[in-house]
Amino acid sequence: MLKCSICIHDERTAKIDIIDGKPICRECQVYLRHPLDREKIRRELDELMRDVDKAIVAYSGGKDSVVALYLAKEVYRVPELEAVMVDHGLMAEEAIENARRMAEALGVPFKILRYDYSDIFREALLKAQSPCRACSRRTMEKLRKYALKKGYRYIITGHELPFGHRPYRIMSGGVVQIRLLSLMTERERFEILKKLPFEFPELPGYTTNCLVLGPALELYYKKHGHSFEHRRIAALVRYGLMERERAEKLTEPPKVSRKQWEIVLKKLNLEGKIEVPE
Repeated sequence: MLKCSICIHDERTAKIDIIDGKPICRECQVYLRHPLDREKIRRELDELMRDVDKAIVAYSGGKDSVVALYLAKEVYRVPELEAVMVDHGLMAEEAIENARRMAEALGVPFKILRYDYSDIFREALLKAQSPCRACSRRTMEKLRKYALKKGYRYIITGHELPFGHRPYRIMSGGVVQIRLLSLMTERERFEILKKLPFEFPELPGYTTNCLVLGPALELYYKKHGHSFEHRRIAALVRYGLMERERAEKLTEPPKVSRKQWEIVLKKLNLEGKIEVPE
């Protein structure tokens, strides 16, 4: 099986061509033709953050949103911040406690908005699909409406990958989403977390907050033979934000505990409707 020589894509997950004797996936070919100007992105991010005097942080309680909150408060020193968590109904209790503890440690007000995303999660599990894109879209829309209602112009998120070649995008209503961790390596993020009272929940998949991700990954892997997180993690390797060995480990077949399966199936009223992988 051909494997990309730049990222972690293989023939299961991407089209791969041989170029100058090396296997390179189509996504990496685009990247090579249109490389990021890293210094320009970082400079644009710093310039933008100088104008931010009031913002909410999209705060899941996971490692990346915690780093984003830390940077906004301690590095960019945004005068008025609010950490806002959207609890979709299947957030790990450890993540909620992590979020509360970290916000308190950083002296930032913490708000939880509770919604029911059962429709998204039920459909994803029943069809062995990823729930992540639909979940993310709905969450950002909830946060956008909250920002407009409370008079915030900026939403800071913990995404590492920029929007193409920019670290921000303008949303409906003029709200600006800022990807504060744009092009920050995983190693750099972990160095920040070492300074903080952050505890890593033991959850399968590339998550430190969501209970439904592991079961969705396990069903998807059983059906398709690879992880639906593969593309995102491949991009992190391509941009030099994650080491290949770590990325390959994260895209291995997940193993979800029986307890986590029971919690998820009961919450979604799917007991007896889904065959739990052995």
